[in-house]
Amino acid sequence: MQKRQLGKSAVEIAPLIFGGNVFGWTIDEVKSFQLLDAFVAAGFNCIDTADVYSRWVPGNIGGESETIIGKWQQARGNRDKLVIATKIGADNGKGQPDVSKAYILKGVEDSLRRLQTDYIDLYQTHYDNEATPVEETLEAYDQLVREGKVRIIGTSNMSPERLKASLEASKKYGYPRYETLQPHYNLLEREEYEKAYEPIVLEHQLSTINYYALASGFLTGKYRSEADLNKSQRGQGVKKYLNEQGLTILSVLDELAKEYNVSPAAISLAWLIARPSVAAPIASATSDNQLNSFKEAVSISLSTEAIEKLDQASNWQ
Repeated sequence: MQKRQLGKSAVEIAPLIFGGNVFGWTIDEVKSFQLLDAFVAAGFNCIDTADVYSRWVPGNIGGESETIIGKWQQARGNRDKLVIATKIGADNGKGQPDVSKAYILKGVEDSLRRLQTDYIDLYQTHYDNEATPVEETLEAYDQLVREGKVRIIGTSNMSPERLKASLEASKKYGYPRYETLQPHYNLLEREEYEKAYEPIVLEHQLSTINYYALASGFLTGKYRSEADLNKSQRGQGVKKYLNEQGLTILSVLDELAKEYNVSPAAISLAWLIARPSVAAPIASATSDNQLNSFKEAVSISLSTEAIEKLDQASNWQ
């Protein structure tokens, strides 16, 4: 499988990332181990998580996902073959995001302990707090890179203005720069990324690793009517897509899925993989069947005509 470089760094990943938000939430440790085994057996190597996953589950405190990944990689002895990405900064009970130097330096130790590793390949600002100077956050990352605890850094939910200010500060002070951006981006959610973020990504040679790649499962074709919304815990989150545009996109996905003999989910992911600014979409799986769509997505190459059909159906302009 052809690996893709993250930004200007030496870190390379397969063109699809396993989203670890499901570990300790919709799948337990045993199932998580099974799916992670199948994921790496298929040739993939990158797993994305966060210190806050899965705090939203009753009884959880956050860190459950990192803990499961840590136990798995220790049991398999495959740490050197993995690219582990995690995040810091989300509200962990304080009422607001925290990207202060002190919080990051403490938080990384907690993540390293749960992941049972002495380094994180990609450490990302999960949510920004604009009351904290970008220089302070980058200074913390600079220390962690120099200490060997972090290889490269990235950012997720950050305004375009703060992203540009961060890149400028990195250049000015010699701090590590954000090599990746993790935005909300898929066939149904295009405008914000393509208008505000993609130009920055291309100009600065960053790599996009987008979340909600399958629009919470809507782009798998699982939800086609309001009656389908009860099929999973995430069903109500896709109700907003049950409109003319959403159903048109599903129709085109069905057509192309038949043409390429793959699932609609695979077509959705392949469209993202073909986007020049995207290194790898992030997608979660809770079953072997869903994981199979990952393998299908990287096994096909969409034609220009197929991409144009999807662009026309999903065009926000």
